[in-house]
Amino acid sequence: MSVAPGPLRRWVLAARPRTLPAALVPVVVGTALVRPASIEWINSLLCAVVALALQIGTNYANDYSDGIRGTDAARVGPFRLTASGLVTPRRVRNAAFATFALGALVGLLLASRTSWWLVAIGASALLAGWFYTGGPKPYGYFGFGELFVFIYFGLVATVGTAFVQHETIPVRAWWLGVATGAMACALLEANNLRDVEGDQAAGKMTLAARLGRRRASWLYVACVVGVFVGTVLARQPLVPLVALVAYAPAIRLAFSTRRGRELIPLLQFSARAQLLLGVLLATLLSAEPYWR
Repeated sequence: MSVAPGPLRRWVLAARPRTLPAALVPVVVGTALVRPASIEWINSLLCAVVALALQIGTNYANDYSDGIRGTDAARVGPFRLTASGLVTPRRVRNAAFATFALGALVGLLLASRTSWWLVAIGASALLAGWFYTGGPKPYGYFGFGELFVFIYFGLVATVGTAFVQHETIPVRAWWLGVATGAMACALLEANNLRDVEGDQAAGKMTLAARLGRRRASWLYVACVVGVFVGTVLARQPLVPLVALVAYAPAIRLAFSTRRGRELIPLLQFSARAQLLLGVLLATLLSAEPYWR
């Protein structure tokens, strides 16, 4: 019988640390589009806090909403606060709201330093984070989770971070947003592939659940192809070659006959690949003499 995590560790686990590269990588890449000497470090830090707050808040909101619906009753993935019974649903919901509130406050500070248009974008991100699995008709239950992840943890995070440097958007920021969004979607698919059978039984029809275990493997490959496309169009030809090697273990596992708990390493492989590619992109971009 497994030992229940302690009071602090249970909250850390529920924040799903392996998903956090989805928040940090686009911020790092967006920042690296600027010459190192002209980076607005405070704005970049504020972007990182907002992105992390959105990611962790969404994870807590997902924990709460799936928990009260019973979706997590037979979940084989990471620890869940609500489903475990160790924390009341109300406390989990309040933690999600508090984390979103922190992101909103930091976002307001960022907007005051740059552009108030960021308030509308931030508000839409917070609503999208809650209604992913919350509300009467959560869009994550109808196969639109990838769209949310691609937009907010790809395009918005990367382009937004580039914008708050000097309120200018280099064209390549959009293509790099495609790449980081595809990486984040691969992270999501790592979760959804593992949970296909449980989600189907609970009526949570993610794209992976709709396609089924075997066909959903190609959805993971499509995310990796998105990384190739985005980085090639951003004129970073070395990155797709590294991405092919970095994602190879995950692709092999996705196309294996393993199911459920046996697919847990897929998330680790995906997070590791995203971190590696994020560091590589930041290094290559920072070495360039000017924006392109």
